[in-house]
Amino acid sequence: MGISTHYVTALGDDPRSQWLIRQWHKEQIQTDWVFKLADRQPGLYWITTDSAGERSFAYWRGEAAARELFDSAERAVAVTEALATVGLVYLSGITLSLYAPESLERLWTMLATLKERGVILAFDGNYRPRGWLRSEDARSAFLRAASLCHIALPTFEDEVMLFGDASEDATIDRWLSQGVQELVLKRGERGCVVATREQQTSVPIPSSVQVIDTTAAGDSFNAAYLSGRLAGHAPVVAADFGNRLAGSVIAHRGAIIPKAAMPAFDLWSRDSS
Repeated sequence: MGISTHYVTALGDDPRSQWLIRQWHKEQIQTDWVFKLADRQPGLYWITTDSAGERSFAYWRGEAAARELFDSAERAVAVTEALATVGLVYLSGITLSLYAPESLERLWTMLATLKERGVILAFDGNYRPRGWLRSEDARSAFLRAASLCHIALPTFEDEVMLFGDASEDATIDRWLSQGVQELVLKRGERGCVVATREQQTSVPIPSSVQVIDTTAAGDSFNAAYLSGRLAGHAPVVAADFGNRLAGSVIAHRGAIIPKAAMPAFDLWSRDSS
C-alpha cells in the first residue's frame, strides 16, 4: 500500500525545471499538476548551517514561476478541480508569502471550495520574515489560513517571531479559536504537543539526536505525521512518526537522507506505535 502524492506548483521551461521534474519522478511524486510557464524558472535558495546545525536562508525567487500559479483565473479553476479529487491538501506559510493580493484571494477561494467538498486541509505555519513586506500581512494571512484548515502544524519558534506569543498555551489557544480541529505544535528538541479543544498531549522525541543540519526538520515531521493520519493512526501515534523521521533527517546533512537511514516504522501496521 502507499499514498499517492501530487506536487502542485508552476515551473519554467528551462533545464533546472526539467531536472526538478525528473527528481520528483524518482521519488514517485506525480507532476501532472505542475504547470509549465514559458520564459520562467524555479526560485532558488542557499542554505547555510552553523556549528549547531541550525540553518539560515538566502533567497532568489522574485521571478519564480510558482509565484504566478494563481495569476490566471483559469489556472486557479483548473487547480481547484484537480485538488477536489484528493483526500488531503497541504500548504505552508511560505506558500502564502508568494502571491500578490489578487492571486492570494484566488487561493482563499480555492481552499474554501475544497473544504466545502470535503477535502482535508493541512497547513504548516512556517514563517520566514524575508518572504513578507510587512509582518501584519503575514499575521492576517496565517489567521485566514487557520480559519480554513482542519489540521495545523506550526512551530512555536515561528509563532513567537510572528505573534509574540509568551507561551505555548497562547499559540494553541489562538489556532484552536480560529477553528482548527487538530493542532500539532512543534517544539524542536522538546518534541511536540497534539491539541484539540478537548485535550492536549505532549509527545516527546524518542531519543536524543546529534544535530548535523536542521534543514527540512519541519517538512519531514509533517510528511510522517500526515502520512500516519492518512493511514488511520491516532494523532499521538502519527506525532511519534513525525518526531522519529525529523530526528533522522536532522542527523544528516541536507534535506534528503539515504533511504537506509529512514526510521523503521510501517505506516500500514497498527503495531507501529
